[in-house]
Amino acid sequence: MNLTPAQRQALLWASVAALLVWALAALGPVLTPFVAAAVLSYALEPGVRWLAAHRVPRVLAVLAVMLVALVAIVAILLILLPIVQNEIAQVRVRFPALVDAITQQLLPWLNRTFRLELRLDASAIRNWVAQHLADSGQDFAAMLFDYVRSGWSAAIQVIGLVFLVPVVMFFLLLDWPAFTGRAAELVPPRWRASAFDLLDEIDALLGQYLRGQMMVMIALSAYYSVGLLLAGYDLWLPIGVLTGLLVVVPYLGFALGAVFALISGMLQLGALHGLVATLIVYGIGQWVESFVLTPRLVGERIGLHPVAVILALLAFGALFGFVGVLIALPLSAVVAVGLKRLRRAWLGSDFYRNG
Repeated sequence: MNLTPAQRQALLWASVAALLVWALAALGPVLTPFVAAAVLSYALEPGVRWLAAHRVPRVLAVLAVMLVALVAIVAILLILLPIVQNEIAQVRVRFPALVDAITQQLLPWLNRTFRLELRLDASAIRNWVAQHLADSGQDFAAMLFDYVRSGWSAAIQVIGLVFLVPVVMFFLLLDWPAFTGRAAELVPPRWRASAFDLLDEIDALLGQYLRGQMMVMIALSAYYSVGLLLAGYDLWLPIGVLTGLLVVVPYLGFALGAVFALISGMLQLGALHGLVATLIVYGIGQWVESFVLTPRLVGERIGLHPVAVILALLAFGALFGFVGVLIALPLSAVVAVGLKRLRRAWLGSDFYRNG
């Protein structure tokens, strides 16, 4: 079969693209810190650009923005770690009494209210939890040893996430205009108008998402903190702020915050009181987020079907680990923009109309 020069060129570049896709899939663990650094750089670059526009040297602007981001991350960790430690300590001390309260108060109430026949073996649960809490330190050490022993892949991930991400972020932010300019030059001139139009739409969508998501996180942090305070929680501030911050991970973040609140409430307030208080506070919070905050602050344009969100979480999590879970929703919105344009192009094509 004789190919024209144009066809040979198309075949060559299609082969190069396929090779690049294969390399990205094969090097997924190695590329994770670079993907994380690129996403964070994209989110922080507007701040650097704003400082540079106000006559701050770009190096100092990059360092200032990265310092603010580092302080925010450390603050989140300082919120999370005491909650986990406190929850574990309370479980060790109060769990036997909580099991008795569940079997003697909560289960009978649920059985009467919903006509159920739930049964729990309180002694078996107490023995199981006591055994696992006693062995938690040894299990964690063994798990860590097995992870380190698993090979270079695990070591590369740990080293990359801890040390490589900030270094890559610094150089990306420092040379961001040069990188974007070189990337723009790679687009064939005949495609630049449509490609840049697509990129502008994606950039506007992601900007809307990031600004709206930050406002949603702040609003929900305030709501959950006040709600848990009124419900009588001792840890109302850290659990409320943590829940508001975790909404950046759809469904999983809300579920994790609700679990922390439920455990803390049942241990502190009692089984039935803690359950009802958590259901009320988090039920109202989920309704406010879904029907008020997210539609108004994030916008309907970025809305994805719940099935698409779950698929995105699983797919990007499998590709890039925990970082993939964090970036799943914005990247899914980007993919959705491309698919919408592809659909319009397909419906307007001669093949579709004349087929």
